[in-house]
Amino acid sequence: MFHALANPTRFLRLMAVIRPWAGGLALLGLLVGLGWGLLYAPPDYQQGNTARIMYIHVPAAWMAMFIYGAMAVASGVTLIWRHPVAELTAKASAPIGAAFTLICLLTGSLWGKPMWGTWWVWDARLTSMLILFFIYLGYIALWEAFDDPARAGRAAAILALVGVVNLPIIKFSVDWWNTLHQPASVLTLAGPKIHPDILWPLLITALGAKAYYVWLLSLRVRAEILSRQARIMRFSAATDRRAG
Repeated sequence: MFHALANPTRFLRLMAVIRPWAGGLALLGLLVGLGWGLLYAPPDYQQGNTARIMYIHVPAAWMAMFIYGAMAVASGVTLIWRHPVAELTAKASAPIGAAFTLICLLTGSLWGKPMWGTWWVWDARLTSMLILFFIYLGYIALWEAFDDPARAGRAAAILALVGVVNLPIIKFSVDWWNTLHQPASVLTLAGPKIHPDILWPLLITALGAKAYYVWLLSLRVRAEILSRQARIMRFSAATDRRAG
């Protein structure tokens, strides 16, 4: 199955089956999760209604890390097995991950102003998330820095693998250093520390965000495959003209 998906035609056929299901789940999950969280979930006992921004902020943070992890895995597969679809999957994921990271940073600033009295602090969690955003931008820029797609793909894959060291720093920064950012309250060894009425809409929104990523990724990978095929056809036609 792994090697079969290296065939772009097979991959596109599989994505055509998955795409409508992912789109439907994304729409349902985001509508239910955000509607429940923003309109019906109880306010936080300390932060009041200000805490409702977490229904956007927290899933965006999770997706920023999840997508980068997926990019790193795809980049490793690219370097080891020269898997062409894995390479395009990593490339197509980067703008999506960068967008989720930007949403996380912006909503974190909106959350921080009433809670901490400032839009930004050089807190370990915030700083490491900002570094992740810059790594995303660097990855995207590397793809545009080379005329040869093969060289661009290798350079970008190496950056993705090097940058993965930032993920555990983001995750455990609130445990390793004194920080203004609140500690983990969902993914802990003792289990979730927040009330189910708040937890469930958060998880449903996160599920919808993951489905949205799959839906959008399928479209972006299809566009990348078609673009590469068109480039190969143009090159072949130009070669034939020169030979003739």
